[in-house]
Amino acid sequence: MNSGDVAAAEEHFRKLLASHPDYVAGYFHFGRLLAKLARTGEAREILSSGIAVAKKKGDDHARSEMETALSELAGDS
Repeated sequence: MNSGDVAAAEEHFRKLLASHPDYVAGYFHFGRLLAKLARTGEAREILSSGIAVAKKKGDDHARSEMETALSELAGDS
């Protein structure tokens, strides 16, 4: 993601979450990438999925961060 290769970053996040669906931080960072690319709908979906995983794992800190990120997207289309 930091190298600027968006396509590679997206592929990496998709593979990461497919292989490790309980890796909460992956949802947060992937959601942020999608939001940065103005892919708001996709960002909302990823963050919502991450919130569900964080709740299941009892990770209140990550859940809170993703809820905040999701609420910041509320005004976007």
